[in-house]
Amino acid sequence: MQDPKTGVKSQTQRLVITTIPHAITGEILRNSSMGTMMVAFGYIYPLQDHKRLMLKPDTSLYRFQTPYFWPAQQWPVEDTDYAIYLAKRNIRKKGMLELYEQEQYNNLYKWMNHKWDFIVMQAKEQYRAGKERKKPDRVVFDCQERAYWVVHRPPIMFTQQCIMRPRVKSSVSIGALVKYTTTYKEHDPFLHACLPSNPWLTDDVTYWTLNMPNVEIPTKMRVERWTFSFGELLMDPRGRADFRLFLKKEFSGENLAFWEACEDLKWGAAETMKEKAQQIYKTFLARGAPRWINIDGKTMDITVKGLAHPHRYVLDAAQTHIYMLMKKDSFGRYLKSPVFKETQKKAIAPEPQRFTRRPSLSPIILRQQEEEQKAKLAASGPVDITQVMSKLERKQKN
Repeated sequence: MQDPKTGVKSQTQRLVITTIPHAITGEILRNSSMGTMMVAFGYIYPLQDHKRLMLKPDTSLYRFQTPYFWPAQQWPVEDTDYAIYLAKRNIRKKGMLELYEQEQYNNLYKWMNHKWDFIVMQAKEQYRAGKERKKPDRVVFDCQERAYWVVHRPPIMFTQQCIMRPRVKSSVSIGALVKYTTTYKEHDPFLHACLPSNPWLTDDVTYWTLNMPNVEIPTKMRVERWTFSFGELLMDPRGRADFRLFLKKEFSGENLAFWEACEDLKWGAAETMKEKAQQIYKTFLARGAPRWINIDGKTMDITVKGLAHPHRYVLDAAQTHIYMLMKKDSFGRYLKSPVFKETQKKAIAPEPQRFTRRPSLSPIILRQQEEEQKAKLAASGPVDITQVMSKLERKQKN
Protein backbone atom coordinates (compact mmCIF):
# COMPACT_ATOMS: atom_id res chain seq x y z
CA MET A 1 0.00 0.00 0.00
CA GLN A 2 0.97 3.66 -0.32
CA ASP A 3 1.85 5.92 2.56
CA PRO A 4 -0.52 8.95 2.22
CA LYS A 5 2.09 11.32 3.67
CA THR A 6 5.18 10.24 1.78
CA GLY A 7 3.77 8.50 -1.27
CA VAL A 8 6.08 5.49 -0.69
CA LYS A 9 4.68 2.20 -1.95
CA SER A 10 5.10 -1.23 -0.45
CA GLN A 11 7.56 -3.80 -1.76
CA THR A 12 4.89 -5.70 -3.77
CA GLN A 13 3.42 -2.60 -5.38
CA ARG A 14 6.90 -1.26 -6.14
CA LEU A 15 7.81 -4.43 -8.00
CA VAL A 16 4.67 -4.10 -10.12
CA ILE A 17 5.61 -0.50 -10.98
CA THR A 18 9.11 -1.58 -12.01
CA THR A 19 7.72 -4.12 -14.49
CA ILE A 20 5.18 -1.75 -16.09
CA PRO A 21 7.68 0.04 -18.38
CA HIS A 22 8.82 -3.29 -19.87
CA ALA A 23 5.24 -4.10 -20.86
CA ILE A 24 4.70 -0.80 -22.68
CA THR A 25 8.25 -0.14 -23.94
CA GLY A 26 7.33 -0.71 -27.57
CA GLU A 27 4.33 1.61 -27.38
CA ILE A 28 6.37 4.38 -25.73
CA LEU A 29 9.18 4.07 -28.27
CA ARG A 30 6.67 4.34 -31.09
CA ASN A 31 5.64 7.69 -29.62
CA SER A 32 8.93 9.01 -28.27
CA SER A 33 7.76 12.62 -28.20
CA MET A 34 4.98 11.76 -25.78
CA GLY A 35 7.37 9.73 -23.63
CA THR A 36 9.89 12.61 -23.54
CA MET A 37 7.09 14.95 -22.50
CA MET A 38 6.11 12.62 -19.66
CA VAL A 39 9.74 12.54 -18.49
CA ALA A 40 10.09 16.32 -18.77
CA PHE A 41 6.95 16.91 -16.68
CA GLY A 42 7.98 14.39 -14.05
CA TYR A 43 5.50 11.53 -14.56
CA ILE A 44 8.37 9.18 -15.47
CA TYR A 45 11.96 9.54 -14.28
CA PRO A 46 15.19 7.77 -15.34
CA LEU A 47 17.05 5.62 -12.85
CA GLN A 48 20.59 6.19 -14.16
CA ASP A 49 21.01 9.53 -15.94
CA HIS A 50 18.51 11.51 -13.85
CA LYS A 51 19.61 14.93 -15.14
CA ARG A 52 18.67 14.23 -18.76
CA LEU A 53 14.92 14.68 -18.84
CA MET A 54 14.25 12.84 -22.10
CA LEU A 55 13.26 9.36 -23.21
CA LYS A 56 16.25 7.64 -24.79
CA PRO A 57 15.68 4.87 -27.39
CA ASP A 58 17.89 2.32 -25.65
CA THR A 59 17.77 -0.07 -22.71
CA SER A 60 17.73 2.68 -20.05
CA LEU A 61 15.46 1.97 -17.08
CA TYR A 62 12.64 4.33 -16.10
CA ARG A 63 10.20 4.34 -13.20
CA PHE A 64 6.75 5.87 -12.88
CA GLN A 65 6.65 8.72 -10.38
CA THR A 66 4.38 8.32 -7.39
CA PRO A 67 1.11 10.31 -7.75
CA TYR A 68 2.09 12.32 -4.67
CA PHE A 69 4.76 14.10 -6.78
CA TRP A 70 2.77 14.47 -10.00
CA PRO A 71 2.48 18.02 -11.42
CA ALA A 72 -1.31 17.56 -11.37
CA GLN A 73 -1.15 17.93 -7.59
CA GLN A 74 -0.09 21.56 -8.17
CA TRP A 75 2.10 21.78 -5.09
CA PRO A 76 3.53 25.32 -4.75
CA VAL A 77 7.29 25.17 -5.37
CA GLU A 78 9.13 27.39 -2.89
CA ASP A 79 12.78 28.14 -2.22
CA THR A 80 12.40 27.07 1.41
CA ASP A 81 11.28 23.53 0.47
CA TYR A 82 14.13 23.20 -1.99
CA ALA A 83 16.59 24.45 0.63
CA ILE A 84 15.35 21.83 3.10
CA TYR A 85 15.75 19.11 0.46
CA LEU A 86 19.32 20.22 -0.37
CA ALA A 87 20.24 20.47 3.32
CA LYS A 88 18.89 16.94 3.90
CA ARG A 89 20.78 15.66 0.87
CA ASN A 90 23.93 17.42 2.09
CA ILE A 91 23.61 15.58 5.45
CA ARG A 92 23.06 12.25 3.73
CA LYS A 93 25.95 12.70 1.26
CA LYS A 94 28.23 14.28 3.89
CA GLY A 95 28.82 17.37 1.79
CA MET A 96 29.43 15.50 -1.49
CA LEU A 97 26.70 17.17 -3.55
CA GLU A 98 26.71 17.36 -7.30
CA LEU A 99 28.06 20.52 -8.90
CA TYR A 100 24.73 22.15 -9.74
CA GLU A 101 23.32 21.18 -6.32
CA GLN A 102 26.33 22.66 -4.54
CA GLU A 103 25.93 25.91 -6.43
CA GLN A 104 22.24 26.11 -5.59
CA TYR A 105 22.98 25.19 -1.96
CA ASN A 106 25.50 28.03 -1.60
CA ASN A 107 23.15 30.55 -3.19
CA LEU A 108 20.29 29.53 -0.93
CA TYR A 109 22.54 29.73 2.12
CA LYS A 110 23.46 33.33 1.27
CA TRP A 111 19.88 34.29 0.48
CA MET A 112 18.20 32.54 3.46
CA ASN A 113 20.89 32.98 6.07
CA HIS A 114 18.38 34.58 8.46
CA LYS A 115 16.35 31.34 8.74
CA TRP A 116 19.00 28.72 7.94
CA ASP A 117 18.81 27.23 11.45
CA PHE A 118 15.13 26.42 10.87
CA ILE A 119 15.96 24.87 7.47
CA VAL A 120 18.69 22.65 8.95
CA MET A 121 16.38 21.59 11.78
CA GLN A 122 13.67 20.55 9.35
CA ALA A 123 16.22 18.70 7.21
CA LYS A 124 17.51 16.74 10.24
CA GLU A 125 13.97 15.79 11.26
CA GLN A 126 13.15 14.51 7.77
CA TYR A 127 16.47 12.66 7.58
CA ARG A 128 15.79 11.01 10.96
CA ALA A 129 12.26 10.02 9.87
CA GLY A 130 13.62 8.58 6.62
CA LYS A 131 16.08 6.35 8.44
CA GLU A 132 13.19 4.66 10.26
CA ARG A 133 11.84 3.29 6.97
CA LYS A 134 12.98 0.05 5.44
CA LYS A 135 15.97 0.40 3.17
CA PRO A 136 14.16 -0.52 -0.11
CA ASP A 137 11.37 1.97 0.67
CA ARG A 138 13.92 4.62 1.63
CA VAL A 139 15.89 4.18 -1.62
CA VAL A 140 12.73 4.41 -3.73
CA PHE A 141 11.53 7.55 -1.96
CA ASP A 142 14.95 9.22 -2.34
CA CYS A 143 14.84 8.54 -6.08
CA GLN A 144 11.31 9.90 -6.34
CA GLU A 145 12.15 13.04 -4.37
CA ARG A 146 15.31 13.70 -6.38
CA ALA A 147 13.41 13.25 -9.66
CA TYR A 148 10.76 15.71 -8.44
CA TRP A 149 13.30 18.44 -7.65
CA VAL A 150 15.23 17.91 -10.88
CA VAL A 151 12.05 18.86 -12.73
CA HIS A 152 10.55 21.42 -10.35
CA ARG A 153 13.49 23.14 -8.68
CA PRO A 154 12.76 26.89 -8.59
CA PRO A 155 14.86 29.39 -10.57
CA ILE A 156 16.65 30.71 -7.50
CA MET A 157 19.20 32.96 -9.14
CA PHE A 158 16.62 34.67 -11.34
CA THR A 159 14.30 35.22 -8.37
CA GLN A 160 17.13 36.55 -6.25
CA GLN A 161 18.30 38.96 -8.95
CA CYS A 162 14.76 40.25 -9.44
CA ILE A 163 14.29 40.84 -5.73
CA MET A 164 17.70 42.45 -5.20
CA ARG A 165 17.49 44.64 -8.31
CA PRO A 166 17.54 48.29 -7.24
CA ARG A 167 14.33 50.16 -7.86
CA VAL A 168 14.42 53.65 -9.41
CA LYS A 169 11.65 56.20 -9.12
CA SER A 170 9.72 56.77 -12.33
CA SER A 171 10.51 60.50 -12.21
CA VAL A 172 14.24 59.77 -12.08
CA SER A 173 14.13 57.26 -14.95
CA ILE A 174 11.98 59.58 -17.09
CA GLY A 175 14.36 62.45 -16.37
CA ALA A 176 17.33 60.34 -17.47
CA LEU A 177 15.50 59.33 -20.65
CA VAL A 178 14.64 62.96 -21.45
CA LYS A 179 18.24 64.01 -20.84
CA TYR A 180 19.58 61.26 -23.12
CA THR A 181 17.09 62.15 -25.87
CA THR A 182 17.90 65.85 -25.64
CA THR A 183 21.64 65.17 -25.79
CA TYR A 184 21.58 62.83 -28.78
CA LYS A 185 18.68 64.33 -30.74
CA GLU A 186 20.83 66.56 -32.95
CA HIS A 187 23.19 63.64 -33.66
CA ASP A 188 20.51 61.30 -34.98
CA PRO A 189 20.21 61.61 -38.79
CA PHE A 190 16.61 60.39 -38.66
CA LEU A 191 15.49 62.97 -36.07
CA HIS A 192 17.57 65.95 -37.14
CA ALA A 193 18.71 67.39 -40.45
CA CYS A 194 22.04 66.06 -41.70
CA LEU A 195 24.77 68.43 -42.86
CA PRO A 196 25.28 69.18 -45.67
CA SER A 197 22.34 66.99 -46.80
CA ASN A 198 20.60 63.75 -45.91
CA PRO A 199 21.99 60.96 -48.12
CA TRP A 200 18.85 58.87 -47.52
CA LEU A 201 16.72 61.56 -49.23
CA THR A 202 19.15 62.87 -51.84
CA ASP A 203 21.78 61.41 -54.10
CA ASP A 204 24.54 63.39 -52.36
CA VAL A 205 26.99 61.23 -50.34
CA THR A 206 28.98 64.10 -48.81
CA TYR A 207 27.64 63.28 -45.35
CA TRP A 208 29.13 59.79 -45.50
CA THR A 209 32.40 61.10 -46.92
CA LEU A 210 32.83 63.62 -44.11
CA ASN A 211 32.07 60.96 -41.47
CA MET A 212 34.36 58.19 -42.68
CA PRO A 213 36.07 56.23 -39.86
CA ASN A 214 39.57 57.66 -40.31
CA VAL A 215 38.87 61.00 -41.98
CA GLU A 216 41.64 63.56 -41.55
CA ILE A 217 39.48 66.47 -40.37
CA PRO A 218 36.30 65.52 -38.49
CA THR A 219 33.11 67.56 -38.28
CA LYS A 220 32.20 69.72 -35.30
CA MET A 221 29.24 67.51 -34.38
CA ARG A 222 31.49 64.46 -34.40
CA VAL A 223 34.00 66.12 -32.07
CA GLU A 224 31.17 67.30 -29.83
CA ARG A 225 29.98 63.71 -29.48
CA TRP A 226 33.36 62.69 -28.02
CA THR A 227 32.64 64.87 -24.98
CA PHE A 228 29.45 62.97 -24.10
CA SER A 229 31.25 59.98 -22.59
CA PHE A 230 34.51 58.07 -22.67
CA GLY A 231 32.76 55.20 -24.43
CA GLU A 232 31.76 57.48 -27.31
CA LEU A 233 35.37 58.55 -27.72
CA LEU A 234 36.67 54.97 -27.88
CA MET A 235 33.92 53.82 -30.26
CA ASP A 236 34.95 56.42 -32.85
CA PRO A 237 38.19 55.39 -34.67
CA ARG A 238 39.00 59.04 -35.37
CA GLY A 239 38.47 60.00 -31.73
CA ARG A 240 40.55 57.05 -30.57
CA ALA A 241 43.40 58.20 -32.83
CA ASP A 242 43.21 61.69 -31.33
CA PHE A 243 43.20 60.24 -27.80
CA ARG A 244 46.17 58.04 -28.71
CA LEU A 245 48.14 61.15 -29.74
CA PHE A 246 47.36 62.77 -26.39
CA LEU A 247 48.44 59.67 -24.42
CA LYS A 248 51.66 59.49 -26.42
CA LYS A 249 52.56 63.00 -25.30
CA GLU A 250 51.81 62.00 -21.71
CA PHE A 251 53.96 58.81 -22.05
CA SER A 252 50.99 56.54 -21.23
CA GLY A 253 50.12 55.22 -24.66
CA GLU A 254 50.51 51.61 -23.46
CA ASN A 255 47.15 51.84 -21.65
CA LEU A 256 45.17 52.39 -24.85
CA ALA A 257 47.32 49.87 -26.72
CA PHE A 258 46.56 47.23 -24.09
CA TRP A 259 42.82 47.98 -24.25
CA GLU A 260 42.86 47.64 -28.04
CA ALA A 261 44.82 44.39 -27.83
CA CYS A 262 42.21 42.98 -25.42
CA GLU A 263 39.43 43.99 -27.81
CA ASP A 264 41.25 42.24 -30.65
CA LEU A 265 41.58 39.11 -28.51
CA LYS A 266 37.90 39.23 -27.55
CA TRP A 267 36.53 39.64 -31.08
CA GLY A 268 39.32 38.05 -33.15
CA ALA A 269 39.64 34.62 -34.72
CA ALA A 270 39.60 31.59 -32.44
CA GLU A 271 42.62 29.99 -34.14
CA THR A 272 45.03 32.71 -33.01
CA MET A 273 43.47 33.31 -29.59
CA LYS A 274 46.12 31.46 -27.56
CA GLU A 275 49.03 33.12 -29.40
CA LYS A 276 47.47 36.58 -28.97
CA ALA A 277 46.98 36.04 -25.23
CA GLN A 278 50.62 35.03 -24.77
CA GLN A 279 51.81 37.97 -26.88
CA ILE A 280 49.74 40.41 -24.80
CA TYR A 281 51.21 38.96 -21.62
CA LYS A 282 54.78 39.31 -22.89
CA THR A 283 54.19 42.86 -24.17
CA PHE A 284 52.18 44.39 -21.31
CA LEU A 285 52.10 42.18 -18.18
CA ALA A 286 55.32 40.20 -17.79
CA ARG A 287 58.24 41.49 -15.73
CA GLY A 288 60.43 43.74 -17.82
CA ALA A 289 57.77 43.95 -20.57
CA PRO A 290 58.52 46.62 -23.21
CA ARG A 291 55.11 48.32 -22.65
CA TRP A 292 54.40 47.35 -19.05
CA ILE A 293 51.09 48.58 -17.61
CA ASN A 294 50.41 49.42 -13.98
CA ILE A 295 47.67 47.25 -12.43
CA ASP A 296 47.11 46.15 -8.84
CA GLY A 297 48.38 42.84 -7.48
CA LYS A 298 44.96 41.22 -7.10
CA THR A 299 44.03 41.88 -10.73
CA MET A 300 47.46 40.64 -11.84
CA ASP A 301 47.01 37.36 -9.92
CA ILE A 302 43.57 36.77 -11.49
CA THR A 303 44.95 37.48 -14.96
CA VAL A 304 48.05 35.28 -14.60
CA LYS A 305 45.97 32.35 -13.30
CA GLY A 306 43.53 32.72 -16.17
CA LEU A 307 46.33 32.71 -18.76
CA ALA A 308 47.08 29.09 -17.82
CA HIS A 309 43.93 28.23 -19.79
CA PRO A 310 43.41 31.24 -22.10
CA HIS A 311 40.02 32.14 -23.57
CA ARG A 312 38.44 35.23 -25.10
CA TYR A 313 37.64 36.93 -21.80
CA VAL A 314 40.72 35.96 -19.83
CA LEU A 315 41.93 39.58 -19.71
CA ASP A 316 38.61 41.18 -18.77
CA ALA A 317 39.70 42.06 -15.22
CA ALA A 318 42.87 43.81 -16.38
CA GLN A 319 41.08 45.49 -19.29
CA THR A 320 38.36 46.86 -17.00
CA HIS A 321 41.01 48.18 -14.60
CA ILE A 322 42.83 50.03 -17.38
CA TYR A 323 39.55 51.30 -18.87
CA MET A 324 38.48 52.83 -15.56
CA LEU A 325 41.94 54.30 -15.08
CA MET A 326 41.77 56.07 -18.46
CA LYS A 327 38.16 57.14 -17.89
CA LYS A 328 38.75 58.70 -14.46
CA ASP A 329 42.20 60.17 -15.07
CA SER A 330 43.21 60.57 -18.72
CA PHE A 331 39.82 61.40 -20.28
CA GLY A 332 39.28 64.54 -18.18
CA ARG A 333 42.75 65.85 -18.96
CA TYR A 334 42.30 65.07 -22.64
CA LEU A 335 39.20 67.29 -22.88
CA LYS A 336 41.28 70.18 -21.46
CA SER A 337 44.41 69.44 -23.47
CA PRO A 338 45.75 71.42 -26.46
CA VAL A 339 45.36 68.27 -28.60
CA PHE A 340 41.58 68.24 -28.22
CA LYS A 341 41.27 72.02 -28.51
CA GLU A 342 43.28 71.99 -31.74
CA THR A 343 41.09 69.24 -33.19
CA GLN A 344 37.99 71.14 -32.11
CA LYS A 345 39.31 74.30 -33.75
CA LYS A 346 40.08 72.59 -37.07
CA ALA A 347 36.77 70.71 -37.19
CA ILE A 348 34.54 71.69 -40.08
CA ALA A 349 30.87 72.64 -40.01
CA PRO A 350 29.28 71.86 -43.40
CA GLU A 351 26.77 74.35 -44.73
CA PRO A 352 23.27 72.98 -45.37
CA GLN A 353 22.51 72.38 -49.05
CA ARG A 354 19.15 71.88 -50.70
CA PHE A 355 18.74 69.26 -53.38
CA THR A 356 15.67 68.63 -55.50
CA ARG A 357 15.57 64.95 -56.17
CA ARG A 358 14.02 64.07 -59.51
CA PRO A 359 11.52 61.26 -59.04
CA SER A 360 12.28 58.14 -61.08
CA LEU A 361 9.73 56.08 -62.94
CA SER A 362 8.40 52.89 -61.43
CA PRO A 363 10.00 49.65 -62.74
CA ILE A 364 6.52 48.49 -63.74
CA ILE A 365 6.03 51.53 -65.98
CA LEU A 366 9.49 51.05 -67.52
CA ARG A 367 8.66 47.42 -68.26
CA GLN A 368 5.35 48.43 -69.90
CA GLN A 369 7.08 51.05 -72.05
CA GLU A 370 9.67 48.50 -73.12
CA GLU A 371 6.99 45.99 -74.12
CA GLU A 372 5.06 48.65 -76.04
CA GLN A 373 8.23 49.62 -77.91
CA LYS A 374 8.89 45.99 -78.81
CA ALA A 375 5.30 45.60 -80.06
CA LYS A 376 5.64 48.68 -82.30
CA LEU A 377 8.91 47.43 -83.73
CA ALA A 378 7.44 44.00 -84.41
CA ALA A 379 4.47 45.56 -86.23
CA SER A 380 6.65 47.86 -88.40
CA GLY A 381 8.62 44.98 -89.94
CA PRO A 382 12.30 44.01 -89.94
CA VAL A 383 14.59 46.58 -88.35
CA ASP A 384 18.19 46.82 -87.18
CA ILE A 385 18.44 45.29 -83.70
CA THR A 386 21.45 47.38 -82.70
CA GLN A 387 19.56 50.61 -83.40
CA VAL A 388 16.61 49.44 -81.35
CA MET A 389 18.79 48.50 -78.37
CA SER A 390 20.65 51.79 -78.51
CA LYS A 391 17.35 53.72 -78.49
CA LEU A 392 16.11 51.73 -75.49
CA GLU A 393 19.33 52.36 -73.60
CA ARG A 394 19.17 56.11 -74.31
CA LYS A 395 15.55 56.20 -73.19
CA GLN A 396 16.33 54.40 -69.96
CA LYS A 397 19.21 56.79 -69.25
CA ASN A 398 16.98 59.82 -69.86
